[in-house]
Amino acid sequence: ETELGRKRRIDQSACNKDFSCLKGFCPSFVTVSGAKLKARSGVSATSFDTASIPEPRLPDLAKPFGVVVTGVGGTGVVTIGALIGMAAHLEGKGCGIIDMAGLAQKGGSVMSHLRIAQRPEDIATIRIAAGGADLVLGCDMVVAGGKKVLSAINPGVTEVVLNTHEQLPGDFTRNADFSLPTERLKRAVSKRAGEKHVHMIDAHKIAMRLFADSIMANIFMLGYAHQFGRIPVSTASLEEAIRLNGQAVAKNIEAFRAGRLAAHDPKAFDELLAVPGSAPQGARRLSESLDEMIARRAVFLRGYQNEAYAQRFLDQVAKVRKAEEAATPGRTDLTDAVARGLFKVMAYKDEYEVARLYSDGSFARQVAAQFDGDLKMTYHLAPPLLARTDPRTGAPQKMQFGSWMKGGFKVLAALKGLRGTAFDVFGYSHERKTERKLIGEYEAMVAELTGKLTADNHAAAVAAASVIRSVRGFGHIKARNLAKARGDWEKSMDAFRVSPKISARAAE
Repeated sequence: ETELGRKRRIDQSACNKDFSCLKGFCPSFVTVSGAKLKARSGVSATSFDTASIPEPRLPDLAKPFGVVVTGVGGTGVVTIGALIGMAAHLEGKGCGIIDMAGLAQKGGSVMSHLRIAQRPEDIATIRIAAGGADLVLGCDMVVAGGKKVLSAINPGVTEVVLNTHEQLPGDFTRNADFSLPTERLKRAVSKRAGEKHVHMIDAHKIAMRLFADSIMANIFMLGYAHQFGRIPVSTASLEEAIRLNGQAVAKNIEAFRAGRLAAHDPKAFDELLAVPGSAPQGARRLSESLDEMIARRAVFLRGYQNEAYAQRFLDQVAKVRKAEEAATPGRTDLTDAVARGLFKVMAYKDEYEVARLYSDGSFARQVAAQFDGDLKMTYHLAPPLLARTDPRTGAPQKMQFGSWMKGGFKVLAALKGLRGTAFDVFGYSHERKTERKLIGEYEAMVAELTGKLTADNHAAAVAAASVIRSVRGFGHIKARNLAKARGDWEKSMDAFRVSPKISARAAE
């Protein structure tokens, strides 16, 4: 979630590289060639002194020890189970493993059941039955919060180590408003196991911070759980298993040790991670007050067009704020909704704005912060005067433009003053005419809302002002979403015009 709405970000280290994202019509898709992900500056795994970390006290193996490792396919969940199994083998212990992947491949739910015993013959069954887990290593919060895993937890006995990173499932691609019930999942796990038996940490964020590689998150989790004394094999055996696995050995051992340090001394670990400049910057930093939210949007509109355009926005919001205070003293819901909605329609993304966003330096800084190497850009665009029409879909086909397009962006961005004038060649398209008209329509709606606002219809007014925020996308995608939103808009305005009191009398 960002200041200007929800943004999608590809996890570069977990991407399956089918490049289907390039089929999206938004002009924000760029291919960066010759790039290598880099860890963020200021901290690395070698910054930590792990030599002084004491050996954890290992669980007693008077009876077989049950471990459930959960996560999603393609992130190394099965590997975690294999490493624990190899470590047990190196110590002459017995270990049985069942990987329950079902039809899951990359991105699907995966569970590994492990049973570790002093001797192989002590293991009668491998699968962890209800209440039979001594440790749940939850590498994914959604899978760990599911019924199957929760049932394996023995309240007050099972220790749960949970990665709190929000890894969205496939539903997100079909529902833009989908959100994970993060807090509910945390509560479900804590309620089942008992709060004292649950250890939560955002391993994904730490892995990206230290290694620029989210795949290291699960190895970090292994070290984290091990240091709590919840895996009945030694540190030396686990590290030897990592070496025998032969994949990115040095990095995996560093991730394992970083997890141990995080469990041993979380305060020192957090201080080392909290290097200057690590706080969210720009649009990723959310406003802390209504006034700040409004002011930031006015600044954006100044850069988008000019001072007069920003003032138009501020004047409209001020009128709403005054009307809302008069009708419902102390409430600011409508002001907030109108500020966000009006900004959305005023800051429509046309050719000039796309060029400005690419040429103002912010995009270049983001790329430089994320990648190393001899970087070459390829921009995937569908310019209205150049793009061909796809005979199958009727939509414009995207074209590729090389790094030379940077100069074109600068020239086009400088011409933003032509926006909406007779000299705006892009403004004659049906799409741009619709977007300019939409600003007037929204302002007219706001005028009606403020003119008839009462305490009774306040909630309906907020709902009406918020409908426009569901219009997402670019080009024909946006047009389709706008057509749907218009129906919702009319319904919400009808609800506003019929106050609760009038509805109650009509019902009688």
